[in-house]
Amino acid sequence: MKISKKVLIISYYWPPAGGPGVQRWLKFAKYLPDFGWEPIIYTPENPSYPIVDETLLKEVPENIKIVRTKIWEPYQLAEKFSKGNKKYKAGQFDVGKNQSFMSKLSIFVRGNFFIPDARKFWVKPSISFLKNYLKENNIDVIVTTGPPHSLHLIGLGLKKEIPNLKWIADFRDPWTEISYYKHLKLTKSSDQKHRNLEKLVFKTADLTLATSYTDAENFRKMGANSVCITNGFDTSSFVEADRYKSTKKKFSLSYVGVLEQLRNPENLWKAINELLTEHQDFEKDFEMKFVGRLDDKILENLKASKVGKHLQILGYLAHGESYQEMKNSDLLLITNFPNDSSKGIIPGKLFEYLSTGKPILSFGPREADVSKILEETKAGKHFDYSEIESLKSYILKIYQLWKSGNSNSENANIDAFSRRNLTKNLAEKLNILVTE
Repeated sequence: MKISKKVLIISYYWPPAGGPGVQRWLKFAKYLPDFGWEPIIYTPENPSYPIVDETLLKEVPENIKIVRTKIWEPYQLAEKFSKGNKKYKAGQFDVGKNQSFMSKLSIFVRGNFFIPDARKFWVKPSISFLKNYLKENNIDVIVTTGPPHSLHLIGLGLKKEIPNLKWIADFRDPWTEISYYKHLKLTKSSDQKHRNLEKLVFKTADLTLATSYTDAENFRKMGANSVCITNGFDTSSFVEADRYKSTKKKFSLSYVGVLEQLRNPENLWKAINELLTEHQDFEKDFEMKFVGRLDDKILENLKASKVGKHLQILGYLAHGESYQEMKNSDLLLITNFPNDSSKGIIPGKLFEYLSTGKPILSFGPREADVSKILEETKAGKHFDYSEIESLKSYILKIYQLWKSGNSNSENANIDAFSRRNLTKNLAEKLNILVTE
């Protein structure tokens, strides 16, 4: 298709950044040319990524234009205060009794001195650079994607400089409604600053994208012109996965990604411990596999339980390898924050889970968007953090299907979540913006 329009994507995360934050716009950039849009990436020259995955560089579209400028970030100081702990870069931190004095101090500083976040120092230089770049290169639409939500302040500044500029604010996660926000130890003044900036972004952006249905509805209530375009899967990135089929003889429950204290499914560990005690065959066949980053406190507690004898800790793997581990698993675990305000969070890896055909075990608040997707696709079951007996029954059901050689899920209606179809939806929104 002939390219006729340009969209500038302002993103902190871009390969070689690893983890889920980079996937959304990497995939949109891949397929946008199919629908008449040329993507141009604006990203930091010297970012401080919590995870690096060099293999993702192979997925960057050929000939894509990437514009880079330098950024200053205070994370070297934060790591020094927290003895090398890099959780803060990824928006993670210890909670409750696990917090040391330095951890509490770091959280207070992060929430009150860096509003909205520690990448705020890139905002003014970017506005200064981009206001000329946009005019010189005939950009039709800009996109800011957060977190980090400081990138939306770049959109605000550019909109002020160029009032007729079309701007999409993409929220991969909510701002003040995300679960860890209440743990930031904010003063009343700081809380108000966060909320005022969020409202200003919602009211100023021409379109606000949400990654879940609930988030889009909540954003509309706060004044945004918001629509939902979820994350998705792109199986073309994993064409060799089937070459690595496992010959293992274990029943694998696998978690792929970062598991932090705020999303720790303690009722699952209790249920598994009971199953290991009550069912001799299950105890013989079971393995619990973690691919990615597992919180030290969670790992310590698991090792002290019956689950400890069945652990496989693989650490962070390249994106393609982690997908192979999903394909080689028998039951895939996904967790969300337990409170009702997190109903709208749909972790990006859910869609890659869907593409594997493996059953999915989900945790989070009742009536969550994840639950709706699992019901719609018949791909798994969602539980809240209090259920035990029904959870044990479900795990046993999947285990017995595995024993009989039939553990795949039905997985209906998943094509709507392919990255190409989602990009088509985005292109339609872009086309509407430039004709308004």
